Amino acid sequence: MADPFTDISLDDLKTGLADGSIILIDVREADEYASGHIEGALFNPLSRFDPTQIPRPAENQTIVVYCRSGKRSVNAMEQARLLGRRDVRTHFGGGILGWQKAGEPVVPGM
Repeated sequence: MADPFTDISLDDLKTGLADGSIILIDVREADEYASGHIEGALFNPLSRFDPTQIPRPAENQTIVVYCRSGKRSVNAMEQARLLGRRDVRTHFGGGILGWQKAGEPVVPGM
């Protein structure tokens, strides 16, 4: 069986954020999110993860989940799939660490 999840590249993530074709979900915890997150990311921490709080994407949009380094985002996607959200299947596997390592900015606060 093929892996039901896909990974998005940094460049594709940046393009999608710029053109509005990505709904970005941060599943890190509140202290992590507050210390710095990707601008525009919606907060939905894994400890209280609720797939029903993720907006339904428009036809031209993709939901992308990210965390610190990639493990929690996969866990969140698995939870979403178990609850019937087949549209939550892409993650930024590099997470916030990969984003920052590439020199990309983060914004603080909730």
